[in-house]
Amino acid sequence: MRSVVRAESWPIRGGFRIARGARTAAEVVVLELRDEDHVGRGECVPYTRYEESVDSVRAEIEAGCRGLGGPGARAQLLTMPAGAARNAIDCALWDLEAKQAGRPVWELAGLGRPPRAVRTMRTVSVDSAERMKDAAAKLAGASVIKVKVDGGPDLRRIAAVHEAAPRAELVIDANEAWSGEQLATWLPMLPKLGVSVVEQPLPADDDAALEGLERGIPICADESFHDRKSFARVAGRYDMINIKLDKAGGLTEGLYCIGEAQRLGLRTMVGCMVSTSLAIEPALLLTSNAEHVDLDGPLLLENDREGALHERGTGLLRPSALWGTA
Repeated sequence: MRSVVRAESWPIRGGFRIARGARTAAEVVVLELRDEDHVGRGECVPYTRYEESVDSVRAEIEAGCRGLGGPGARAQLLTMPAGAARNAIDCALWDLEAKQAGRPVWELAGLGRPPRAVRTMRTVSVDSAERMKDAAAKLAGASVIKVKVDGGPDLRRIAAVHEAAPRAELVIDANEAWSGEQLATWLPMLPKLGVSVVEQPLPADDDAALEGLERGIPICADESFHDRKSFARVAGRYDMINIKLDKAGGLTEGLYCIGEAQRLGLRTMVGCMVSTSLAIEPALLLTSNAEHVDLDGPLLLENDREGALHERGTGLLRPSALWGTA
């Protein structure tokens, strides 16, 4: 089995800004695993928050692919740390196995049925309240809008988005930018502004204040939750977890995590980095068991991969033949 690794840059329409900074392009790494007759592909997004870069992830993928093969190849990956590199390899192995077996991944994974078309929440990036209001007005038909905030005049920003899209359910994502005082002050006010979830308000290494915190809406762990090792850490602090394949280390771990969350009574969101549809197709296999779907990464790009069937206007994600088909 041969491996080909390459980096790609995909321009983002209008740019993208969260509490941690701004980007104008999605920098992704694509892995192709080849045998004599088939090619399996996986895409990942290196994330500096987790000390990843395009170069470091490429090197990790290349090292992880050495000697990889055989029926237990995916199990071998559990020796790698969870993260973007393992995600690319795991998803490429699933795709290759589907093509070799002549059966789709959903069937190989024992899911019982193929992934269905699903609507994703849409995202409003951090900006001035006025510009966020304008952005939300263009998404007013969305049933759920994720509002990125940064610890600044966030209550005004949230109110502006709610005014522009009063029927939309709002998920507020602070990306670790709020203080404990801000959270305690703002949390009681948020339900009146259409907010149904607050995602990662406090830094992952300083979120003990969530224990025993009275709340009228659930708090979701993102940076505080990565893979199966994170369940003990989020217990008693969070009501929901955001499962991202780039954090978990691939579809194999994502499937385990969503099943374990159900067993523990934790609510779930399936999320993504800003990426192309090649990275989103595997995550669609988790959506039937998730309360929230946040997979609009490809919809933020100027252009997506040829063959993608997602609808930018409606936010409808349609499974395609890009990945995981026989």
